Amino acid sequence: MSFSAKEMIKRRKSVRTFDGKPLSEAHVSAMEQHINNAANPFGVQVSFKLLEAQKHGLSSAVIVGEKWYLAAKVKRVPQCELACGYSFEEACLFAASLGIGTVMLAASLSRGAFENAMETGADEVMPVASPLGYPAAKKSIRETLMRKGLKADDRIPFEKLFFEHDFAHPLSASHPFAEALSMVRLAPSATNRQPWRAVVDGNAVHFYEYKTLKDSPLGDIQKFDIGIALAHLDLTERENGHKGKFFACKPQLAAPENTHYIISYERTA
Repeated sequence: MSFSAKEMIKRRKSVRTFDGKPLSEAHVSAMEQHINNAANPFGVQVSFKLLEAQKHGLSSAVIVGEKWYLAAKVKRVPQCELACGYSFEEACLFAASLGIGTVMLAASLSRGAFENAMETGADEVMPVASPLGYPAAKKSIRETLMRKGLKADDRIPFEKLFFEHDFAHPLSASHPFAEALSMVRLAPSATNRQPWRAVVDGNAVHFYEYKTLKDSPLGDIQKFDIGIALAHLDLTERENGHKGKFFACKPQLAAPENTHYIISYERTA
């Protein structure tokens, strides 16, 4: 990894107001090289493109001053949302390491123009795109109000997200998985819903979705959010020198209402 994931996770903020300057050729080249080598632990290919906003007629009602976008598409296969969320967040963290601002957008896009630019097939979905640019010195009034309305900097308390053995026992802040899960807690999510829940059992972490949003034609966007969270965990684990794997099982746990098992992670070394 060419950057510190932990540093970028803690430092990165969503950006909706850009200074209007195009990306430098060096940064365009670095982003293209990075996304051309994108990978994820789920074995699902995610296809990326860097798109010039003016050339393709791309826009978002909540963005000011953007010149470029990063977009991704994926085939509608099992775990596609997790794979796309993971890979897209990893790309956004890399962009942050270059000083490039990002924000993940799903609903507030000129979707037809984006899907045309991505050449999205009938068996594919383009769940997300992000403007790419240099943050403006001052946020727009619209962005300031949006962040306030979303409570964008607020996070659900650690002890209400992460548990040990079952959902009745909050995980200790000194547990060996605590740092990686604290990075999960910082993950961005649609309307800041923070849908991830996790139960630690020995060397395994079982991830659940606390479902509060209905599925759309794009699929389950909260599974995309969990893919983002899984990237935070996996990148942190790797940066800390641990090896691990994701796998599916059926934990024999009584889960709260609207809380559904998604996938597990095991630290193997």
